[in-house]
Amino acid sequence: MTLLVALIVSFPAHAQSRIDCNALNSRVLKYPVHYCVYLPASYAAGATKNPPQRYPVLYFLHGLGDNEQTLFNSGGWTLLDDLRQRHTIGDFLIVAPEGRRGFYINSADGSVRYSDFFLQEFIPLIESKYRVSSGRKNRAISGISMGGYGALRFAFSHPEMFSAVSAQSAALITESPEELDSAARSGAPLGKVLAAVFGNPINVSHWKNNSPSVLAQRNAAALRKMAIYFNCGQDDNYGFEKGAAALHDQLQKEGVKHEYRAYPGDHSLAYFLSHFEEVLIFHSQAFGLAQ
Repeated sequence: MTLLVALIVSFPAHAQSRIDCNALNSRVLKYPVHYCVYLPASYAAGATKNPPQRYPVLYFLHGLGDNEQTLFNSGGWTLLDDLRQRHTIGDFLIVAPEGRRGFYINSADGSVRYSDFFLQEFIPLIESKYRVSSGRKNRAISGISMGGYGALRFAFSHPEMFSAVSAQSAALITESPEELDSAARSGAPLGKVLAAVFGNPINVSHWKNNSPSVLAQRNAAALRKMAIYFNCGQDDNYGFEKGAAALHDQLQKEGVKHEYRAYPGDHSLAYFLSHFEEVLIFHSQAFGLAQ
């Protein structure tokens, strides 16, 4: 049976919503994975209904250098409650797992199997522990930066599991593996991070098999049944606007309907928060919860 680490973080009550933070001792990863779950104000009362009220769930993947608490500690919690009090969005759970620096995929050498953990261990835990509505239509995924890459990769590789996906400033790198290897040899900061996940030198097959653009081409027919949204600042500090534009072109070529927004802005928390309301409204509507 899956073991759970005792509750380690308890945020104070805020507008009757609450954040549950816990950790899962992962059998797949061999280490505890922390996570936080946003429960709307109606969640507690929903338990007394007959039958108990169940909710759609949005999985949220944080960026490189952040953690499972960042979204809720940086203004996201306040924004969520404000949108619900104004009846701008409906009620759904938001689940933010710890992703460390692994881009939310299995590493090329197989030493870190995060994708296997997330799909085979984490989602089943969340959807048995909390009152989550069953089925693909009630499951969506989102993320920022590294987490935006992870969200798109999960959704595009497993369209049978997710009905909607969104990403802000996703880490969509347009340089080739050969160019990245050369940059890593010259001491580029991102080189060490990518090497731990994609190999050193980069395993080209592994790189392509996890590329949202490649997956969009492979699974285009299934993606036409998915709600897709992504945005990127046009002065992104890492040049990710080039990757976002390339993905937009790829989806258009494949006839996959999607929403792409190219906004002024850089790769910063201020940029993410300024467009997070749009992301939440997108998911509320995709869940069929438009107010």
